[in-house]
Amino acid sequence: MTDHLFSPLRQRGVTLRNRIVVSPMCQYMAEDGRATDWHLAHLGARAMGGAGAVIAEATSVLPEGRISPTDLGLWNDDQVEPLARVMRFVARQGAVPGVQLAHAGRKASTAAPWHGGGPLAAGAGGWPERVVGPSAVPFSPAHPVPVPLDEAAIGAVMTAFAAAARRAAAAGALICEVHAAHGYLLHQFLSPLSNRRTDGWGGTFAGRTRLLLQTVAAVREAWPADRPLWVRLSATDWMDEGWMLEESIALARKLKSLGVDLVDCSSGGSSPDARIPVARGSRCRSPTRSAAAPASPPARWA
Repeated sequence: MTDHLFSPLRQRGVTLRNRIVVSPMCQYMAEDGRATDWHLAHLGARAMGGAGAVIAEATSVLPEGRISPTDLGLWNDDQVEPLARVMRFVARQGAVPGVQLAHAGRKASTAAPWHGGGPLAAGAGGWPERVVGPSAVPFSPAHPVPVPLDEAAIGAVMTAFAAAARRAAAAGALICEVHAAHGYLLHQFLSPLSNRRTDGWGGTFAGRTRLLLQTVAAVREAWPADRPLWVRLSATDWMDEGWMLEESIALARKLKSLGVDLVDCSSGGSSPDARIPVARGSRCRSPTRSAAAPASPPARWA
């Protein structure tokens, strides 16, 4: 039988009743990182609608990694049961519940969209002095200059992702997705637009992908072997000097070898100056560093 949208999908020990997956959507309605009735209604309704899987919004692994003060979090055990309540309801409706683990990096400490979405000062509930990134390069002139992560802080981020994965499993999530897209921390390390490091965590393709690959390895070890692990990538930055499609292809091969079951493709988010050539009924081409995508990374970023 030919696979189609409404046929089941099995990954490891988990079966989706169809291939419709509700993507993570930030709701800005959590309380100190804890899920609320809003999340029960929002995610529960998507499950009741018949989706195969429902993935909870970007859920921060550290408090300073939140996009806004009202993001979901899994940085402490008190946040497990409120999320578990939502996961149980989603599962009872026949959908597979999942969680996307994230760290906003230099795009952290911002207001909810209906409050303008801009950077928040410390007096307005923000934490600009704790905003971090690979390099001291702000997302925009209006954003705070991030504090570059040192070796110890990089290790703490990886540890936090693994700990959050364990809490997600305890909450009943059956899919874990590592958020490495949309200009957030793991994507910031991938992209030359935000990663200007000259140590082992930057520069070459190997250096820039190192944090994601080691984070994924830590999460895969912490996450139950019979549950799928996904990674969301921005396949291109849509910027000539940014992260490129051929790099995403090379990275996807490495992710597969680490036990990643699916790469969830998105794009953009690294720069407010990106211009995506969207047109109805047309195919968009992303910038490339060469005329044809190479079978292996070019020497300049191998």
